[in-house]
Amino acid sequence: MDRGGRTRKPSVLFGFDGTPENDVALRWAVDEARRRDLDLELCHCWHWPYASAHVDRDAETIRRRAGENLLERGVARARELGAPAVRRRLMRGPAAAALLDASRAAELVVIGAHERLHPGATALEVPARADRPVVVVREATGGPGPVVAGVDGTSRCDPALGFAFEEAALRDRDLHVVYGCWEPGAVLDAELALFSDRELLEKTRAAELEDAVAPWRDRWPKVEVTVSLLLERPCEALQDAVAGAALLVLGDRGTGTDPLGATSTRMLRLAPCPVAIVPGRLGGPGGGPG
Repeated sequence: MDRGGRTRKPSVLFGFDGTPENDVALRWAVDEARRRDLDLELCHCWHWPYASAHVDRDAETIRRRAGENLLERGVARARELGAPAVRRRLMRGPAAAALLDASRAAELVVIGAHERLHPGATALEVPARADRPVVVVREATGGPGPVVAGVDGTSRCDPALGFAFEEAALRDRDLHVVYGCWEPGAVLDAELALFSDRELLEKTRAAELEDAVAPWRDRWPKVEVTVSLLLERPCEALQDAVAGAALLVLGDRGTGTDPLGATSTRMLRLAPCPVAIVPGRLGGPGGGPG
């Protein structure tokens, strides 16, 4: 709550670092905040690079002040881009941990990414651990094509589908739902037999896909939807689909040492458009379709 006792409405949280690459992502975040009628919250994380036992108050003050100045320039830039309401948040890093903490009060998170996403990069770590949708913007703010949603036909894709339908409606774009279902290494033993009968596999997965999409199609009747079931690996199916796309929406299917999942990690590196990672543990918008 703020000092007047009023609850702040959720915001679009943006990780700001002042780089040219970051400006591309800022444009996307400003546009998203305007479409959703939300405040934009710019978060800059400054980092003390020395051991905690090393104390240098003057040096820390200088670093913090530099962060404040950079954040002030970011707020001015956001207003220049048309953000109607901008908040600022200065946090002590590391960036991923600070953004995850700040994201608890946000509706979604937007972060920029440099050309190469190395293991441990903020643009990989935040979507892997956040309990809010995270949009990673690398090179461009999106093409003239549809919103693309990559699904797997299970209930875990519900939040991603809901977010994709909402984004398509907000942007007045068509929606292309893609299911690359050739994943023999990612199914239960009981389903392995499907991969020896392509016709049965296609029939089974098509029914799963229709069951997954139908409730959201009913909820968003004005969104034009194309559904593609492909007997290809998910990354192969998605790489063909995202050419010219406005946005790619994926769920998180990772487990164990790779919480983000191989498909999401690869598409974050390869997709020519922004990529939204939507946690499977979230319910659908408004509690899910119904």
